[in-house]
Amino acid sequence: MSKVLIIDDDHEVCETIESLVSRLSHEAVSAHTLTDGLARLEDGGIDVVFLDVRLPDGSGMDILPHIAAHADAPEVIILTGRGDPDGAELAIQQGVWDYLLKPSSVREITLTLGRALKYHDQKLGQAAQQKLNLSGLVGEGPAFKAMLRLAAQAAGSDSAVLITGETGTGKELMARIIHQNSSRSQDNFVVVDCASLTESLVESTLFGHKKGAFTGAQTDRTGLIRMADGGTLFLDEVGEMPLSLQKSFLRVLQERTFRPVGETREQTSNFRLLSATNKDLEALVEQGEFRSDLLFRLKTFSMHLPPLRQRLDDLRPLSLFRVATLCKRYGVAEKGFGSDFFLTLESYDWPGNIRELFNILERAVVSSGEEKTLYSMHLPRDLRIKVARKQVRRFTGSDVDSDAPEEAVSEGVRKIGHDLFSEIYEQPLPTLREFKSMAERVYLSELIRRCEGDSAQVLKLSGLSRSHFYALLKKYDITM
Repeated sequence: MSKVLIIDDDHEVCETIESLVSRLSHEAVSAHTLTDGLARLEDGGIDVVFLDVRLPDGSGMDILPHIAAHADAPEVIILTGRGDPDGAELAIQQGVWDYLLKPSSVREITLTLGRALKYHDQKLGQAAQQKLNLSGLVGEGPAFKAMLRLAAQAAGSDSAVLITGETGTGKELMARIIHQNSSRSQDNFVVVDCASLTESLVESTLFGHKKGAFTGAQTDRTGLIRMADGGTLFLDEVGEMPLSLQKSFLRVLQERTFRPVGETREQTSNFRLLSATNKDLEALVEQGEFRSDLLFRLKTFSMHLPPLRQRLDDLRPLSLFRVATLCKRYGVAEKGFGSDFFLTLESYDWPGNIRELFNILERAVVSSGEEKTLYSMHLPRDLRIKVARKQVRRFTGSDVDSDAPEEAVSEGVRKIGHDLFSEIYEQPLPTLREFKSMAERVYLSELIRRCEGDSAQVLKLSGLSRSHFYALLKKYDITM
């Protein structure tokens, strides 16, 4: 018997679906808010969720990542009275099973529920059989768990897989994980760096060549395609593949045959194809820079790796893993972390993603030497300044205090804030009281200098009362 959760603020809808589920010999439970629905989900054992979009405490779409991250994630059927094509597309992109409009017929709901339950049972069966060997793949957030489910599906098939994502998101590592957990794991994993393929040597590199085929071909050479026979061929940055090569490579994919340069006979290679790119291949197709028929062959199965800025839940486990590895490599004792260390990491945008994170952590470990704890001071100065400037923009931006006069958020104020933060990030972080005192002292000195000691101008420019101004002069022992 399966268990179905209905999250809908319409009591009549809940009662109707509960009755339908009961007639199918399954268990049904209802919740009328997102909060109650998530609580029911945490009780466990849910196989399918009927989810309304508009609920009293928010949008049902907002909890899709939470549902996806749940152990044995249930299938989701969006059930709403508001037709929204964009919403339907977004829901499907986030992995929902179906998107139905109220009122849907009992037959339509029954058929959709039946298919969803059947699929869920099959998925759980496959998951039980397929335990991934992760070897270096680290994370714990919703996006990471969703990636693992896709990786398990990809590893369990022999289809071509296209992995997309920004530079540094771990596309090659994901390809290796898929290979290591596939039926071809005992054979070669061959990497083709499409960005480094030159027009003159591309065919020789991929297909191989016979001795004497061209000037400099002094011996036979086995091409990468032949080396991948029985294993996996990984096309890294496939969007960089020269257009002139795409047609001949398409034939290799279709026939699994190729001819080395200088050879008269064709050879075969039984390989599984994985590809990765940081480019929009569909846009390249529209621009005439990539063949549409090749793209269809590449993406029988596709998966997208989100950037690190969308995986902040994984920052800590990734950092712990990387620092532990580095400590072993450099022969130093394991290091702890100051509270400011992860706060700084989480405030950075990570344009270089995991690759940049790992490089920065290595610099931090090296700069800390024999020290037992990593603090934000051990992070590169340019990163700390970028974080500081981001914080200043947030604190001095017009959205912080809508009642503040325009002068308070001028570029001049922002620059002063940037300079102050840049200064303190070059040394151990002071207390808030110390920083405030430093800022006030610098401000007063500059104020007096600019006003050339004219007290009336000082009060006008600063907005201070006379008594407050003189109290500050006395506090910091400053003379006019």
